[in-house]
Amino acid sequence: MAKQSKMGSWFEEKIFKPLEDKKMPVMEHLQEFQWRLTRAVIVMACVFVGTFLYADTLVTWLRIPLQNHFILSSWEWMPSDLPKIPFVFLSPAEALWQNVKVAGLVALVLSTPHWLWEIWQFVLPGLHAQERRFIAPFTAISTVAFYLGLAFCFFVVLPFALHFLISYGLASGFIAQISIANYVGFILWFLLVFGLIFEVPLALTLMAKLGWVNAPLLRQYRKWAFLGSFLFAAILTPTPDPFNQCIMALPMYFFYEVGIIGAQVFGKKKSQEKEDVPSSSPATGAPAVRRSQPHTQPVGVVAAGDDDYVNVPDSRPQ
Repeated sequence: MAKQSKMGSWFEEKIFKPLEDKKMPVMEHLQEFQWRLTRAVIVMACVFVGTFLYADTLVTWLRIPLQNHFILSSWEWMPSDLPKIPFVFLSPAEALWQNVKVAGLVALVLSTPHWLWEIWQFVLPGLHAQERRFIAPFTAISTVAFYLGLAFCFFVVLPFALHFLISYGLASGFIAQISIANYVGFILWFLLVFGLIFEVPLALTLMAKLGWVNAPLLRQYRKWAFLGSFLFAAILTPTPDPFNQCIMALPMYFFYEVGIIGAQVFGKKKSQEKEDVPSSSPATGAPAVRRSQPHTQPVGVVAAGDDDYVNVPDSRPQ
């Protein structure tokens, strides 16, 4: 068998061996990652088969905010005053592709908890106890916040935005005929963006927990955050009208303020000053100097200090 080259020996000694631990080598880590990734993809594919069978129903549900308002007091949908708007498709495969897109994104959202579980099980052995106590609740809360963002957008934002935009077009004398691709893209993009907007407070809290930012720094950049919210909204909104920009920018800035509160409560605390720092004189401000005292103790015994240490007695003959 041919001897291993010097370059291969150097890589093995300097690169690969430091990455290995006593519990599991690097190749076993990669094999575990491959297995967990494959299992997560298989689960999402199975969910996709189920969602694609009901793709027409899912697209019908996406049409609900267009013709209805959600009444929070009674928790039910009420028809709006808009006329029934027909959907059209402008290419032969447009309708089929939109069903695939909707089914795929719904499958991804439904399989997200399983993805997070596989990631958690993969990184769990390498985490310390304090990291597990922090990351586990953060992951669970971030998942719930994303779903709350989706619900808030679907039940509150989309009915209001669609009703305003369609009413404005009808009042201008235009006939409403919406392409299925444009409508589905508009709805899905709004849902995704608002799901991420609800993650802003958690992201700021995590950055404060790691010591990257703090509440005073975030308060200092409030005006820049307000401007940045409108800039991001102008980039993220699928339409260039200022109305959609406002309904996306204002919640973004609101959650920035919520993030400041989270950073104030859960942020990394500053370490206390060391006690051995010499104090200043109240009159002159100069550091106080401790004068040495004459030694009055017997030979072999050290004066008891802060640690009450006593030296070994002298055993020399008197």
